[in-house]
Amino acid sequence: MRGNYMKHIYNSKQMYQIEETAMQQFFIPSMVLMERAALKVVEEIYHLHLENRRIIVLCGTGNNGADGIAVARMLAERKRDVAVFLIGDYTKCTEENKRQLKMLDAYKVQKLMELPQEDENIVYVDALFGIGCSRPIDGLAFQVIREINKRKGYKIAIDIPSGIDSFGHVQGVAFQADTTVTFSYQKVAQALYPGHSYAGKICIADIGINEQMTDPQEGYFGIEDADLKSKVPVRAKDGNKGTFGKLFVIAGSFGMAGAAYFSAKAAYLCGAGMVKIMTPEANRIFLQEKLPEAILSVYDGTWEEAKVLEDLQWADAILIGPGLGKEESMAELLQFVLTNAAVPVVCDADGLNLLADHISMLLQPHTDFILTPHLGEMSRLRKESISYIKEHLIETAEEFARDYQVIMALKDAVSVCAIPYERTYLNLSGNDGMATAGSGDVLAGIIAGLIVTGMKPSEAAPYGMYLHGKAGDAAFLRKSAYSLMASDILDGISEVFSEIQS
Repeated sequence: MRGNYMKHIYNSKQMYQIEETAMQQFFIPSMVLMERAALKVVEEIYHLHLENRRIIVLCGTGNNGADGIAVARMLAERKRDVAVFLIGDYTKCTEENKRQLKMLDAYKVQKLMELPQEDENIVYVDALFGIGCSRPIDGLAFQVIREINKRKGYKIAIDIPSGIDSFGHVQGVAFQADTTVTFSYQKVAQALYPGHSYAGKICIADIGINEQMTDPQEGYFGIEDADLKSKVPVRAKDGNKGTFGKLFVIAGSFGMAGAAYFSAKAAYLCGAGMVKIMTPEANRIFLQEKLPEAILSVYDGTWEEAKVLEDLQWADAILIGPGLGKEESMAELLQFVLTNAAVPVVCDADGLNLLADHISMLLQPHTDFILTPHLGEMSRLRKESISYIKEHLIETAEEFARDYQVIMALKDAVSVCAIPYERTYLNLSGNDGMATAGSGDVLAGIIAGLIVTGMKPSEAAPYGMYLHGKAGDAAFLRKSAYSLMASDILDGISEVFSEIQS
């Protein structure tokens, strides 16, 4: 069942199906949807106070072009200075496009044969390809888009900037919009990079398509502030440190005490009652000074099965991997944890690198298992190039989650969280300042901390990613992207929870 607030995000194929349902099952004519869409674009032009400028609408031969033609007609009805630039073979245009063109001709709207001279007061409206762009742009369309991108003037895209495909890839060239007016729901192409960087400000306009017309099993989900507030576990007024959960963190190696610190402190900041850190003796003093709240379980050289087993049985969740090292003894430790854990396990950093060399570990029966790789770690896990994974971000996360029955939290500028045979989330919080050492350790600690405080693993992973991004956004306001460090994200966690509590 879908939540009351959660943002729904669709790719072009899914959106086509939704629109088809609206027309076939709810009997909304295509032209009605088109007129509503065009009106929303016109309203946005007025909202931006651009109606008194010269407006040039670039129109293709499909239904996105038809939207643009309708926009030009509505502006002409309001006696605005508007012209259209028709691009493509208009002997092959859609029926809706033909009808819109007939109506446009009745208003005697100017049709341009070439772009006018550059003028910073011109508004360019892109209605060339929309969500239907599936092949590289060439010919006149390529030249026009490239030329307009060089020019000053305000630029508005209808639905999706032309040249961006269904999953946000650039098809040779793409329209660089200041604002994108999209309809009904946000699209994957506007969420994922590089598509997101071409969309500018995204305005989601209601044209009468609603959840009744969608399949709850389709699409992707984006958590928002109201979702997080409703999902954070309520703390019992009469609770104690045991009530609020016990986390066992296996992290750190010689010279890598910071990884253990960041992950453990993040868990505490998310409400964990007790955090026990298993780490080498060399890290004792640092951790006792930096995080005296933590319980330390140190080892010197070799670890003892009986002691680790006791700690595994003590915990409500386990986090393994940050700064752990890649020695064979650590691979054996990871295998021991997976074999004996009866509570959810979060695996990050070196834990993932060890898994990449011993992937058969994931084929054995295991408890709820959350993996939090960045692109490099995912490349090692999948034995695929980073460029391939970046091009197939959602597909890679979903396939790995299904193949190994794990929760996959794949980190990138827009992170993907895939729950096997359930939802896939796109995380829309965060900023580029969070691409800094220790940030991933904080995320792993957040997810593990949410689990021990009562969230289900399938919720803790996507909500943890969103909380991590929100904490980074809070830090961004204080520090800027250039100066932001992992310790600032820790401070941001407290700020986010203060907002939730208030």
